[in-house]
Amino acid sequence: MAKQQSRHTQLTTKAAGRGGRTEVPIAGGRRLDVKKGNTAIEIERSPNPGRIRAALKRLQNQPNARKELRVPQPNLDRAAEIAGDAGIKLTVTNLSGTKRKTVGQ
Repeated sequence: MAKQQSRHTQLTTKAAGRGGRTEVPIAGGRRLDVKKGNTAIEIERSPNPGRIRAALKRLQNQPNARKELRVPQPNLDRAAEIAGDAGIKLTVTNLSGTKRKTVGQ
């Protein structure tokens, strides 16, 4: 019987697709959820602003990458607001990628 994956692992695997990598090591002993080509993707399912800010800091350390933060749809506006306050240029999408907000143009 196959071991059941956590929802976060399922989402990172789906976001990476065939060519992407998951759990990519970055500075400070941290890990980025997905690196796919020139895109850095962080998935944060928690509505906690502190957890969203931590995910934004991990993305901020990717200087030459397109940044994408994926959150559940009810948290989309709040995450975009937090990203705007942090002054980071990125795209905030829902978990399935059907809705998006561009921040910091």
